[in-house]
Amino acid sequence: MSDPAPKHIERELIPVIDIGPLRDGSDPVSVARELHRASREVGFIYVTNHGIPEETIEAARSTAMEFFRQPPEEKNRVAVSGAHRGFLSVGGAKMQDDAKADLKESFIWGYEDSHGVTPDDHRLRGDNRWPGFMPQMQAVSMDYFNRVHEVAHHLMRGFALGLDLPEDTFLKTNDTPLSRASYVYYPPQESASSGQFGVGPHTDFGVLTVLCQDSVGGLQVETLDGEWIAAPPIPGTLVVNVGDLLARWTNGEYRSTPHRVINTSGKERLSLVLAYDPEPRTMIDPRDIFGPDCEMKEEPISCGDYLLWRFAKAFSYRDKDGK
Repeated sequence: MSDPAPKHIERELIPVIDIGPLRDGSDPVSVARELHRASREVGFIYVTNHGIPEETIEAARSTAMEFFRQPPEEKNRVAVSGAHRGFLSVGGAKMQDDAKADLKESFIWGYEDSHGVTPDDHRLRGDNRWPGFMPQMQAVSMDYFNRVHEVAHHLMRGFALGLDLPEDTFLKTNDTPLSRASYVYYPPQESASSGQFGVGPHTDFGVLTVLCQDSVGGLQVETLDGEWIAAPPIPGTLVVNVGDLLARWTNGEYRSTPHRVINTSGKERLSLVLAYDPEPRTMIDPRDIFGPDCEMKEEPISCGDYLLWRFAKAFSYRDKDGK
């Protein structure tokens, strides 16, 4: 099997959208139209003027790398829980049933209130597992989580406006979101000729993913004609992509696009990821968007039920724990 390099490296195939006029209210409709067009076509977007201070991003990156460079026995003190919180070592995830395990490590956390408390309302929600040997990690990570969540909120308003809906359509059940954030570490690999990837080809499970890349690169996106293109880092941007639940919510109007990571740079790679989802009880029902006569491609399902089903297929530890 040859190394599956992308056939094109054309940044222009993934649009770059300035979301400043959406954030500040000066011209939200124009931004919404751009988001709508991109979500129907490639399903991936670079966004500028996102509002997250560079020092917040750098603090998160520095904290993440300090954690991943700890000895395995230290990282495993906060090994991933049944609620999908904590450290997930190499081999803990694979994106398809017949795929090899991904070559990555992750640290995962989620929503908590100002007192560090999380709701007890779903099996994919539980206490965050902050490592005692890094006392600064909680504050730095939650600051990043909250700021990138604001970006996700603006984007969801934009998607609603792009569909000619009230801007709060996707945000009505969002007070205690089921979102997960993760630091994802990719060691360098010689090639992917063996069929093993940093992250294998997949679509994202939830509503929306907001990704902050480093300068290394390795993210690849599949086009409509089945070719793989690179999505290289662009300084000052975030990469946003439609997830399976938003595609389902919009009855296929928006596209959840396959993508993968191959880190053949010879360098360590780090991603800061937010998988945005509303509260577990949120019904993913296209009739909320297209009206009661909508011919649904898939039956309505709650956000929480859908994610439980997808997590059970992707993460080996959940089989072991029976959760």
